[in-house]
Amino acid sequence: MTSSTQQAMRASTNHHAGWAAESSVARDYKRRGHSIAHTRWRGRGGEIDLIVRDGDSLIFVEVKKSKSHATALQRVSRRQMDRLCAAASEFVANEPRGALTDMRFDVATVDQTGNVRIIENAFMEA
Repeated sequence: MTSSTQQAMRASTNHHAGWAAESSVARDYKRRGHSIAHTRWRGRGGEIDLIVRDGDSLIFVEVKKSKSHATALQRVSRRQMDRLCAAASEFVANEPRGALTDMRFDVATVDQTGNVRIIENAFMEA
């Protein structure tokens, strides 16, 4: 097997693992009584893994999968947070209240066993 074939297989596996993690997180939010507005929404500012509705409020969710929750959290960079905020600003521009829409940013981690943890308002300290 060539190096490029191995890389393609790894990329495909990572893509499917990411999709599965996002699906698990979406199910968790649904269990909490929220609705999923969008998955993998892409704007000029970047991609948002999940956009969740909580009544009139929006929750923008970054999903990370890794062997452990701690390792997954370490993979959320400042640059990534900035891109998520820019994309969220673009998204809320089309909401009835625009930039006045109540919103928060969560980070959801999924470990190697499929266990989901959600950190609400994860960007408050950043």
